[in-house]
Amino acid sequence: MAKFGNPSAGKKKKGPSKGTGGLGRKALEGRGPTPKAEDRAWHPAGKRKAAAERFAAAGGKGKPGQRPQSGSNPNRQVRAKDAAADIETVTGRNSVLEALRTKIPATALYVAQRVEMDDRVKEMLSIATNRGIPVMEVTRQELDRMAGFDGVHQGVAIKVPPYEYAHPQDLLEKVIDRGQVPLFVALDGITDPRNLGAIIRSTAAFGGHGIILPQRRSAGVNSAAWKTSAGAAARLPVALAANLTTMLKEFKKQGVFVLGLDGDGDVSLPALELADRPVVIVVGSEGKGLSRLVTETCDQIVSIPISTATESLNAGIATSVALYQVATTRAAK
Repeated sequence: MAKFGNPSAGKKKKGPSKGTGGLGRKALEGRGPTPKAEDRAWHPAGKRKAAAERFAAAGGKGKPGQRPQSGSNPNRQVRAKDAAADIETVTGRNSVLEALRTKIPATALYVAQRVEMDDRVKEMLSIATNRGIPVMEVTRQELDRMAGFDGVHQGVAIKVPPYEYAHPQDLLEKVIDRGQVPLFVALDGITDPRNLGAIIRSTAAFGGHGIILPQRRSAGVNSAAWKTSAGAAARLPVALAANLTTMLKEFKKQGVFVLGLDGDGDVSLPALELADRPVVIVVGSEGKGLSRLVTETCDQIVSIPISTATESLNAGIATSVALYQVATTRAAK
């Protein structure tokens, strides 16, 4: 018959054993002194040490994670990621070649075994050799892993430090100092890095002077954006704005007109009269469009006429169309 109750009832509690001969003490022998905090990987001090080592290996200056102080950096550049962040992998022949041509501080060039040696690959090898960049021959499987799930490497890849963003005000001042009419693209809520890469490519193609991103809720210039930009990310500066609305207001004070792209715009793109003036084109996400505060800040909301059979345009395509219109208007005047 089954019995219900506490199975330990009636049993005597086992007391400490006698005559162990100091086995407990012997178990502690041979472990040595407690490691220093910085030598323990899980300890905050150990993490800081590891971050500093990775930062130094990437050729960083100053202290890892330290933000630029006012007046300490004449270019007011801001790192895309913390200095201890992983180094990005750029793949594809055009992207890699453009990065090398513009002297991006690459740490290694990876070339697939038995790669087809066209003129681009030959130039990559020449640049890498002249600059002392290590050239590593790897299998295509290894390049596949480096490129990621949907990456296309075309047999080459390079490792580059995290992208360094400029300051929006610096971009504007440089364009004005060169005597040019500013043309910028600001992105409001674009979170797909491939869209960002396409917009960088279009902006460079139509004579734009830079891209401006908000620090929050935005795609960054990562390996996917590098790839989609087809190398334009190495030539066109990208800036970070702490607050996009505030930055747009500052630009307006300096005579830059803010044009927002939206399907319900009150001005049709072909009728745009501000194209020949200093302009920043603001592009929202395909789903949500421009945010309310950004919309209220715009001088004009511009729409692109499309067929009624199409609901909307991709953000990258809409930006290309708007930039083409601005470039055409400026060329005619």
